[in-house]
Amino acid sequence: MGWIEWAAQLLVILLLGGALPLLLRLERTLAAVRRDRGALEGGAASLGEATRLAEAASIRLRASAEAGGRQLAERLAAAEPVRDDLRYLVERAEALADRLEALVRSGRPLAQAGTAPEVAAEPGRSQAERRLLQALGAGR
Repeated sequence: MGWIEWAAQLLVILLLGGALPLLLRLERTLAAVRRDRGALEGGAASLGEATRLAEAASIRLRASAEAGGRQLAERLAAAEPVRDDLRYLVERAEALADRLEALVRSGRPLAQAGTAPEVAAEPGRSQAERRLLQALGAGR
């Protein structure tokens, strides 16, 4: 055996000696992982269960939101005709208020002058207008 072989064998022995502490540390770490394997599997199972529950809650929340949206749409659809009716009634009330104000203004000079306004059944006047004119004429 030559000196190169001896040097190579010595190098291998030194490398094995240097690797021995690393191997011992690796063995201890693997033993700890084996001991904690049950806890790790339990944690993974708990995480899987929590994920499943979160997904179920998300599905229920989505269904509730969709049902609420449908109810809101139905109520809005039901409220639109009422809104239109109210708008029509307000427009009519404003027109009638304008007519009433004009009648009151035209009746004031007559009431102050002492002459009774004409309350005969005119074709364009409503019964309420005739009553108002009669009341204005009676208040002299």
